[in-house]
Amino acid sequence: MGSATEYNRRDIFKRAAAVTVMAAAGGPLLAACAAGGGSGSGSGGGATATGSATNPFGVKSSDPLDVVIFNGGYGDDYAKAIEGIYKATYTGANIAHLATQEISGKLQPRFNAGNPPDVIDDSGAQQMKIDVLEKASQLTDLTVLLDAPYRDDTSKKIRDVLLPGTVEQGTIDGKMYSLNYVYTVYGLWYSNKLFKEKGWTPPKTWDDFITLCGTIKAAGIAPFCHQGKYPYYANYLILDLIAKQGGLDLVKRIDALDPTAWDDPAALAGVSAFFEIMQKDYLLTGTNGMTHTESQTAWCQGKAAFIPCGSWLENEMIKITPADFDMAFLPVPSQNGDKLPQVAVRAGAGEPFIVPSKAKNQAGGLEFLRIMLTKEASGKFAASANSLTVLKDGIGPDVVLKPGTKSSAAAVTAAGTNTFNFTYPDLQTAFDQALQDATNELVNSRMTPQQWIAAAKAATSKKV
Repeated sequence: MGSATEYNRRDIFKRAAAVTVMAAAGGPLLAACAAGGGSGSGSGGGATATGSATNPFGVKSSDPLDVVIFNGGYGDDYAKAIEGIYKATYTGANIAHLATQEISGKLQPRFNAGNPPDVIDDSGAQQMKIDVLEKASQLTDLTVLLDAPYRDDTSKKIRDVLLPGTVEQGTIDGKMYSLNYVYTVYGLWYSNKLFKEKGWTPPKTWDDFITLCGTIKAAGIAPFCHQGKYPYYANYLILDLIAKQGGLDLVKRIDALDPTAWDDPAALAGVSAFFEIMQKDYLLTGTNGMTHTESQTAWCQGKAAFIPCGSWLENEMIKITPADFDMAFLPVPSQNGDKLPQVAVRAGAGEPFIVPSKAKNQAGGLEFLRIMLTKEASGKFAASANSLTVLKDGIGPDVVLKPGTKSSAAAVTAAGTNTFNFTYPDLQTAFDQALQDATNELVNSRMTPQQWIAAAKAATSKKV
């Protein structure tokens, strides 16, 4: 879901602290909302489109707009630019802008008091869990946004200009409650400069990856590091290995919390492949106890060759990455017998934006999202955050992308229709946390791949 500068979003975008965050979200928030949110359990707010093609939600120019942005890897400059576009249209609007990594800490009291912001970039370690909010009827059903006119061409609807998977990523029980704005690509990352200097070839198969790791270790560099305190990063690699081995049907079964999915041999094959990194002592010393920023800094300093992450990495580390680092993206290498090709990548909509059902300016929140889905706003985001958005053809030729972003965009092009994504991290957060807990044991060699599989299967009973 991609944003962060984690000292909390991906400091963690999930978590050590997320366990307490989720517990908090399930406690006072649910208690406060159970008696009076939306129009029934899980129904969300009753937003309607009653205006014109240019103002479908009937925004009043004089109404203030309250915007909260997760201040992570994507920063908040793009949001300020979008607010500028909003202000140019609704000139009387006073816009309150808060950029924070303490999403739950800052906003849970406001939700409990019935005074939430109008639009929220709901990300980070302290993300307000979307499945929890939906069950408490605290979210606006965004179907009205999908059916609204596209600002750049009002003959089209918003749903017509979104990349595949965007609607599904934010959908719970048939209704879309979050607009996942960033088209995030997940995989392994390396320094092209380092690889060229050492004469190393980026591996296409897992066997070649393990062999290369031996060569890298012999050169005095740790082959692999990860954001140890936040195991969901390592899970990007584990679950991608499983997905490529087992195919799209297995991805769907995992998302559906089908316990039999973990009986598929592809699941054990993926976890076992990942476990080779620990068995062969290819981890950067201390990485299991590092935060995302600590491990990513070590990687930028050349102390490790590979790191798993989403495509927010380049922008998140932009201030400390050497100018000649030449960041590059690598699709997860193939195992023998994979059902998906080597070029397949996990890619899809991330960075969820929500409009609370009790927002004072619900119409303005919806309009803010509609403005985000314009070529002007999409281009400003790409230039500011070095990442793609979910708007089809949203990046014009005038937008200059950095090496890592170019590399990940090229990987998406090469993948073509061979992309996949998981929804469980956003929509089944208790299950996600259980997988993270198991992975923390795995990377510390306190659990075997077989035990990890057993833990994953048991976790399918854990629903928020």
